[in-house]
Amino acid sequence: MKEKIHPQYYGEAVLKCACGETFVTGSTKKELHVEICSKCHPFFTGKQKLVDTGGRVEKFKKKFGIEDAE
Repeated sequence: MKEKIHPQYYGEAVLKCACGETFVTGSTKKELHVEICSKCHPFFTGKQKLVDTGGRVEKFKKKFGIEDAE
């Protein structure tokens, strides 16, 4: 490996999430701030919300003449 081209590696970097969770990891920065982590991400928590924004599903069904099978 070439010398003097690699960033400084910090073995103890503090990662802070917007939900308040903090943990230690390795990084080239001493402190990291993230918006979402595994404690609050819907995929990992199982609380995923499916939101129909602006009635897109209804618009699609109306366009193609699809009726609900209820």
